[in-house]
Amino acid sequence: MTQQIQKTLRDSAGMRWTALLLLAMAMFCSYIFMDILSPIKDLMQETRGWDSTAFGTMQGSEVFLNVFVFFLIFAGIILDKMGVRFTAILSAAVMLVGACIKWYAVSESFMGSSLEVWFTQNLNYIPIFDELGVSPFYEGMPASAKFAACGFMIFGCGCEMAGITVSRGIVKWFKGREMALAMGSEMALARLGVATCMIFSPFFAKLGGEVSVSRSVAFGVVLMCIALMMTIVYFFMDKKLDAQTGEAEEKDDPFKISDIGKILSDSGFWIVALLCVLYYSAIFPFQKYAVNMLQCNLSLTEPAGDSFWASPSVTIVQYVIMLIVAAAGFASNFQKKTNTKYTLLGISILALITYCYMGYMRQTAESIFAVFPLLAVLITPILGNYLDNHGKAVSMLVLGSLLLIGCHLTFAFVLPLFKESAVGGIIIAYATILVLGASFSLVPASLWPSVPKLVDAKVIGSAYALIFWIQNIGLWLFPLLIGKVLDATNPEGASATELDYTAPLVMLACLGVAALLLGFVLKAIDKKKGLGLEEPNIKE
Repeated sequence: MTQQIQKTLRDSAGMRWTALLLLAMAMFCSYIFMDILSPIKDLMQETRGWDSTAFGTMQGSEVFLNVFVFFLIFAGIILDKMGVRFTAILSAAVMLVGACIKWYAVSESFMGSSLEVWFTQNLNYIPIFDELGVSPFYEGMPASAKFAACGFMIFGCGCEMAGITVSRGIVKWFKGREMALAMGSEMALARLGVATCMIFSPFFAKLGGEVSVSRSVAFGVVLMCIALMMTIVYFFMDKKLDAQTGEAEEKDDPFKISDIGKILSDSGFWIVALLCVLYYSAIFPFQKYAVNMLQCNLSLTEPAGDSFWASPSVTIVQYVIMLIVAAAGFASNFQKKTNTKYTLLGISILALITYCYMGYMRQTAESIFAVFPLLAVLITPILGNYLDNHGKAVSMLVLGSLLLIGCHLTFAFVLPLFKESAVGGIIIAYATILVLGASFSLVPASLWPSVPKLVDAKVIGSAYALIFWIQNIGLWLFPLLIGKVLDATNPEGASATELDYTAPLVMLACLGVAALLLGFVLKAIDKKKGLGLEEPNIKE
């Protein structure tokens, strides 16, 4: 009997982590596309006439259908009814369709087309939504931004569906094993997509000395094709696992509407959901403006056009060094030999210093902000392993909130003081960005593995869907708010690289304060009700 159990894919560490890698790579590609326009906000204003309000409205549209048409709730029902593998392929296909539409919207072919004329003349007033103040469009919004928003809405449906599918898939493959480590590792690897986007989106937009924002989006479309292929491979692995174990995920414990009531009646679930919306709203919307914020608060001088630091090859070299930072740092967590562990850690730190030096020499905001996920890649597995074996998930969330508050306030009040210091400003920027990335790593490693402790296994997909839906309200609202606040607190017609970001950053810091207070509330509820959120995931 023991031999039979050992033959299943889930009980093979290699196959378990291969399944995780496929899911993580698909999310890696989706993370790149999610922020593909973020590092070129200034170019979108210059070439497509998108001011901060148009940019923020388009960015917030990603989750519009998930929030206001409740698509994410339906996605959870689809996941519970149809299973992980079907939903994984469906989500990747939907993302690809949305990505293609967004690419066409910002392409040169769209400019001057009959479709551009139609979007200019229409969608200026949406009944009910305009009255409620939640319309995804507005009168005067550039046609390319409107059409891009339509594509981004479709992409967002697939992206958030993929998010809950990956979470459910990890629970399926890792429950009772190293689940927090798996979830933390998946997010650490996927988050490298943010850094990849920050480096390569401007690279493709400016390739050959001619600015073309559509090239950046085309790069993202190619990656979404790769994501679809990854989910197809995962489909066959998951199908084989079910054949070995005799599980029939899509037929057991059919979903009932009444199950949602059971989830919503749990106070612990609501605290977790609100923590998610506050915490993620202070991170993801910020990512969309971070490069432009750095452009406005740092004195950056372009290197000479004939120097190595201005050449396209430096982008490739810097990205390779980034991968060394991530790979060596990540691998060091899994080494049993002390010498090997610290050798890899040393390589990672040296590569990180080299990367930061290259970012300083390149004098580009995007290469500076690309350091954001690197410390997270290093410490997320450590946190996941600690939580699996020792617990303290809520305590980690409290710590993450404190770091989040400190980082946004540093960006708001400290960084501008060093604008005239070419070296000092960049050092502060690097340090704050790295700490913010470390703060962000606390959420997936501690919060998501807590959800299975709050709800029954048969409705875990719906529980994740409800949390993601609540979270999506913030992801829709805050990119829009940041854009509106920027336009309201800056002179009309201000240059894209001369904006004052103080007010939006203070607003994001306030989200961190609210998350901190909720963390203390969750700690009290966990102690009172014995939810086990502070207990380790691996039971002896």
